[in-house]
Amino acid sequence: MAGRGGLKSGSWDGYVPPECQPSPKILRLNAENKWEEARPPLHRDIDYLKACGIGPGLAFANSILNKNLSIGEIGLVPCAIGGTQIREWRRGGPLYNQLVSRAHAALQCGGIIQAILWYQGESDTVSSVIEIRLAKFFTDIRSDLKLPELPVVQVALASAEGPYIDDIRKAQLGIDLPNVKCVDAKGMKIGYDGLHLSTEGEIHVGQMMADAFAQFVA
Repeated sequence: MAGRGGLKSGSWDGYVPPECQPSPKILRLNAENKWEEARPPLHRDIDYLKACGIGPGLAFANSILNKNLSIGEIGLVPCAIGGTQIREWRRGGPLYNQLVSRAHAALQCGGIIQAILWYQGESDTVSSVIEIRLAKFFTDIRSDLKLPELPVVQVALASAEGPYIDDIRKAQLGIDLPNVKCVDAKGMKIGYDGLHLSTEGEIHVGQMMADAFAQFVA
């Protein structure tokens, strides 16, 4: 979710495709919890220990704008930290607390939380335990944000670090919670590191996430 599209030899190539161009109607909550016009890399000051490039966020937002859903400005709240397992996002942990804190900060200017966009799990493929943790994670966030029916759009993996990708994908695609939609990244083009999506793949996933989100709005 943090975005590794366009990375080569540990650096982003700087190319911003048309689908990820900035817009005055697309904002980003930066690391200081201040709104600014969103530009790639979206996670540059959040997942700052790793090189970030193109992710699905701006492709998602631009696709939403093109759908004319009449939701006004779009505020993206980057929270992803690459290379983490779902157990590291447990309730009360530092990553979870930061996510919830940033979600609350996003509301201070009158915004409305419309959905969670979740793309994570390559590191979880080293074992096959994820399903219960993933469902609890979504349930905990909804509870702590007092939004029990908050839509969730998650992505089923395209690649893996370990041998259990089929188990993890099965859990992601089969999660049994209301208002959760899963889009499938299988077959998307992988980038130079052999693990994360290419710029092309990130764009396609962002657009699929927008299509799924639009179904909630409808």
